[in-house]
Amino acid sequence: MDDSTLETVSRIHEIFRARGLTLSVAESCTGGLISHYITALPGASAFFEAGVVTYSSEAKEKILGVPHGTISAHGVVSEETARSMAEGVRRLAGTECSVSTTGNLGPDVLEEKEAGLVYIAACAGARTVSTGHRFEGGRGEVKEKAALAALRLVLEAVSG
Repeated sequence: MDDSTLETVSRIHEIFRARGLTLSVAESCTGGLISHYITALPGASAFFEAGVVTYSSEAKEKILGVPHGTISAHGVVSEETARSMAEGVRRLAGTECSVSTTGNLGPDVLEEKEAGLVYIAACAGARTVSTGHRFEGGRGEVKEKAALAALRLVLEAVSG
């Protein structure tokens, strides 16, 4: 974990423990990396409830309750799907906050969307914020950039 990621994760630990908030994560393209980062520091059990990797469309629908219509209308790589994933894992885990990622790590085009396109959503209570990113680099680099962007969005969601 690089210094920027460590600083962001440390801040999440500090804020969530101080405020008594709970967090859940729904990951697709990041494949568990966000959960790994959060649990890399001691004390995560005080606030981190669950991390779910839903890589397929079917898992997003069955586990997180993402409507089939959302995926068929917008695709799995979409802001709408990211928002539905974040809201779904928050309900599933019963947490105050959640974050989700969905995207195309490449190298090929997916759903007519180029490699490096990632959507992230974070929930804090009833408020959901989302962003889209176009990251450069190989699969591993895009995954790391997406995980860090997701952690930063969590901080934005709880600070807003």
